[in-house]
Amino acid sequence: MKRTHLPLNALRVFDAAARHLSFTKAADELAVTPAAVGQQIRALEDVLGVVLFKRMTRNLELTAEAERGLPALRAGFLQFEEAVRLMQEGQGSNTLTVAAPRDLTAKWLATRLAAYSADKPDLRFVLVPADGAVDFTQANLDLALIYGAMPAEEELSGTRLAAESMAVIAAPALAERLRGADDFAAAALVHHPGSDWADWFAARQASHPQAAAGLSVGDAGLAIDAAAAGYGIARVPMTLASADIASGRVTRVFEAEPVDDAYWLVAPPPQWRQKKVRALVEFLTA
Repeated sequence: MKRTHLPLNALRVFDAAARHLSFTKAADELAVTPAAVGQQIRALEDVLGVVLFKRMTRNLELTAEAERGLPALRAGFLQFEEAVRLMQEGQGSNTLTVAAPRDLTAKWLATRLAAYSADKPDLRFVLVPADGAVDFTQANLDLALIYGAMPAEEELSGTRLAAESMAVIAAPALAERLRGADDFAAAALVHHPGSDWADWFAARQASHPQAAAGLSVGDAGLAIDAAAAGYGIARVPMTLASADIASGRVTRVFEAEPVDDAYWLVAPPPQWRQKKVRALVEFLTA
């Protein structure tokens, strides 16, 4: 098949449908209709002379032929992206587009980016809020920071920012009155996704009237601010709380507990080959 005849748009649609195993979800990603996705897939099957999907009652399954070709196809897309990035490198070497959770940006990342760029007057950062999954195919990202386990996607690689631990914090006046889990009953709890208060009390064979419901906020950064304001007690990643603890804005209660989850710096392999990305990662992990 001649390169000029490669059905690139249909192959892109196939890649999206294969990732989601759904024409509807692929259509949402590509901003087209499910019918358009179906038409592209059928046209591609006609061109290739193979069936790519088994149409089940409620879902799709890849055929053996599709599974055999998919890794090479995705590797090819990464090569296309790298080729474009190399062509743009001269113009974009002084701009870094970084995706990160809002609370990490506010509590940790922003100050470090300021320090990194202090002697680089031409350097420009574009910060993209990313509180959920990061899709490098939908944004021109150089690097992303995520919380949790290292993503299992083959097209991503990464490095851990640091070992993580969870800290219980409160305003200094309240922290002075907290000697054990039983002392917590008289104080309010601040909840956010990942606070896991119910498990924390269960591990200590203790209870709290708000272990499953107290003040609920959207992220750990807001939980730190609520604790600093005197609302109650929060349980947050130490990475986010370290600056507020150091400044005396909040006080850590007990020793921070190590956890398996952590913050990760992730990107597809082509981005890791960029000098500007490697330099920033080296600074952030030093």
